[in-house]
Amino acid sequence: MDAWLVWLLLGLLLGAVEVFTVTAALGILGGAALLTAGAAGVGLPLPAQFVVFAVVSVLGLLLVRPLARGHLLKPQSARFGVDALVGESGYVLREVTRHDGRVRIAGEEWTARPFDDSLAIPEGTTVEVLRISGSTAFVYPGSGSWKLH
Repeated sequence: MDAWLVWLLLGLLLGAVEVFTVTAALGILGGAALLTAGAAGVGLPLPAQFVVFAVVSVLGLLLVRPLARGHLLKPQSARFGVDALVGESGYVLREVTRHDGRVRIAGEEWTARPFDDSLAIPEGTTVEVLRISGSTAFVYPGSGSWKLH
């Protein structure tokens, strides 16, 4: 089997494994193998192919991998779905107790329970959403009156 084909297969295999590991290291080694396949394809002798693979691998791991890891480990900047409602204000439509309640959050009506079970939040109170579980918003009075239940 020709050396360029071996390098090509190695590069493709490393790239495929990288998809499942998401470490960036195997992808860089796969890229180095693909570049070495090109070098082998133009007739570079085997010892020079190993030098090309080693140099490209080391440079890639030292220069590219830290950048790739930074992007992979970056925290999610935007919240989506119900997570985006946490921290929003709501308006109590029907008194919120540990057994019942309705609030309007971002224009939608939600089932609600007090974050603190000992509270009863009266109708008309502005609340803050502290957690969403399923279709129920757990809220706490923002401003307005509230009483112990």
